[in-house]
Formats: sequence, C-alpha cells, structure tokens
Amino acid sequence: MSSESARTGDTLDVQAIRACFPALKAGTARFDAPGGTQTPQQVIDAITESLTRPLANRGVLTEGARNAEALVTGARQALADLLGSEPGAVVFGRSATQLVYDLARTLAKEWGPGDEVVVSRLDHDSNIRPWIQAAEAVGATVRWADFDPGTGEFEPEHLQAVLSGRTRLVAVTAASNLIGTCPDVPALAELAHGAGALLHVDAVHYASHATVDLAALGADTLVCSPYKFLGPHLGVLTGRSELLHSLRPDKLLPSSDAVPERFELGTLPYELLAGATAAVDFLAGLAPGPGSRRERLVRAFTALTAHEDRLRGRIEAGLAALDGVTVHSRARRRTPTTLFTVAGRTPGDVSRQLAERGVDAPAGSFYAWEASRRLGLGEEGGVRVGLAPYTCDDDVDRLLDALDVPRR
Repeated sequence: MSSESARTGDTLDVQAIRACFPALKAGTARFDAPGGTQTPQQVIDAITESLTRPLANRGVLTEGARNAEALVTGARQALADLLGSEPGAVVFGRSATQLVYDLARTLAKEWGPGDEVVVSRLDHDSNIRPWIQAAEAVGATVRWADFDPGTGEFEPEHLQAVLSGRTRLVAVTAASNLIGTCPDVPALAELAHGAGALLHVDAVHYASHATVDLAALGADTLVCSPYKFLGPHLGVLTGRSELLHSLRPDKLLPSSDAVPERFELGTLPYELLAGATAAVDFLAGLAPGPGSRRERLVRAFTALTAHEDRLRGRIEAGLAALDGVTVHSRARRRTPTTLFTVAGRTPGDVSRQLAERGVDAPAGSFYAWEASRRLGLGEEGGVRVGLAPYTCDDDVDRLLDALDVPRR
C-alpha cells in the first residue's frame, strides 16, 4: 500500500487500508482492537519471508546469522522510531506483562522496608500486580493512586496525594485500556521525579492511537505490545539508556551482558521481529510525503487520531440516544475506546447479541480489574468498543443497528 493510496488530502482512504487485511474478508464489524488488532498482509509477508530465508543464531559468519542480526537491528530501529527512543535501549520479550515482571524484580533488588511503590487503580493489572508482588517480596510498601470514577480522570493531584520522600517508583498508564483515559503523563513524571522516584509507563494501549515520545512523556521506562498496533504477539520495553545500563537483571552466565541483550532471555523470535518492523512501516506508510520514518509516523498518527475521533464521536452520539445505555468513558482526553453498559442486561449478553449480528465488541473488565471495580462494574465490566485504522463508517452503522435498544 502506497502513501498516496492510504490517504487522500487530509482524510485516510480507509477502503485502501481495509484491503490490506485478509481477516476483514470474513465480514465481521470488528471493535475488538484494544485486545489485539487484525494483521495486514505486509506484516504476514514479512514474517513469512523471514522464515523462508536462511536463519541461525545472530552473527556475521554465515548468511543465516547475518539475516538474524539484520532482523534484530532492524526491529530495534523501527521500535525506536515509533517510541522516540534509542535502538540500543529497545528490549524485546514474550509480552509486556513478562517484561514488567522482569523489570520489577530487577528494580526491587534495591528496595527494602521503608521504601514505597505507587500503583494506580486506573491501570491494567500487568502494571499493578508485578509491582505489588515485587514490593511485597522485599518488604516495601505499596500505595494506591486513585482516579475519579465519575469523570474517569486521573489528575496530578491523585498522584501527589500518595507521594512521599520514600517513593522509589511510580507505575502509571498512558491510556486506560478499559475507558480510554489519557492522564497527563508529563505532569505525573514531574511529580514522581520531584519525589526522587522513577516513572514506569504502560503505553500498551496508548501506542496504538498516539505518537509516543519517551523523553516528552518523562518516562524512565515504558512498555508496549506490537500486536495492539497491527503487528505480531510480543512485548517491547524501552527506557533511558543510562538507567538500563545501571540495572542488573538475572541472566544466564554465558549470555551477553551488553544492553539491551542482558534483559533478553534466550534466542529472540526473529520472525516476530520482522513482523513488528513491518507493522511500524505500515503505520508510517499511512502518511504521504518525504521525511524520516519517525516524521512520517508522527504525521500518520495525526491523521489516525482525526479518523478515529470522528468515528468515536458518531458512536458516542449514537449510544447517547439509546434508552438505558450508560457510557463509562468520560475523560476529557481519551483514546477511541468506549465502555458502556445497558440497563437490565449483562455485558456478556449484549456482546453475544452483537456477535450473532456480525459485530465483535467483547465484554469484561479486560484485566483492568481495579478500574472496573472502582467504576462499580465488578468482574462483569462492560461492553468495550475500540477502533483501529481499518474501522469504517459502515462498521459504526452496523454496531448501532445491532444493539437493538429503544431510543430515549
């Protein structure tokens, strides 16, 4: 797909984008992107090509070794371009959850009784439980930053209320995977650093919808997952280079102690790295004109934001007109992720009805266990409608029609 075919003027050519996704031929209107997007043919082809060429452990002696080395270095550069980071500070792992667990155990080697760790009730459990368990293992104290369930907002004062001179780390999300709330991360970073603490940012949901810039966010470490932005299943961690060089994770004795390799356990999944690079290139290809990959990515996300915000507005206006529907995504700044419930019906029942009508909008708490409980939704959660570059107006029409809820 060329840049010109992906975008016409200031409007994304969504039909050209959709033509790149074989899974969309099934005909389902897909609103399940927050749980993982569909895969474009370009990513599938990159994975296939990597597996059909010679591969070996990384090196320079043989063609297979050189191919593996090129896949790794290419993926590090691609993810650095996406995240506003440095290639030498890009770490790959099985998942974002695995990487956070590894990071938490590593950082906790320097914690002890009297130290404090702050987690947020807005977050996915993968940015809560690893920190709690690491803190408990060394006798450190966990403090909770709340959010406003009425507005969905996580304000700087929510963090300020639980910071102290003993805070060693603050873990926050850049965007809630449940209700889309995007906190003011730079402001949170200023508070955390002012207390002498590190800031870890979960950008798994955020990176699908906005330009990520590690330095601008003020994050010391950050994670994302390529399968949330058109790529394959793996996790990515990045951070300040000087911080990563100071950390001593558990590793095998013969394995490299260089950064970022010291954080990567075992042989990397070369084919998935090829797919991740292709996903970043696909996103960059949505923006026309010259410039570096990073510059094209910034333009692409500007166009994607306009496209997704317009569709989100249509969805939320449609839901507002339906009797008994409550929308729980209310923050001023949020991703195109809408959580709603229908009076008298369980979220699971609503999701099943939609599925029977060819609309995929899953229900649950989506591992945002604390947030769902804080909203009063418990384990059932709500129905989550999430958008992706391939979401179109026809999908929105089908969603609203399939709900079969009386108008107010």
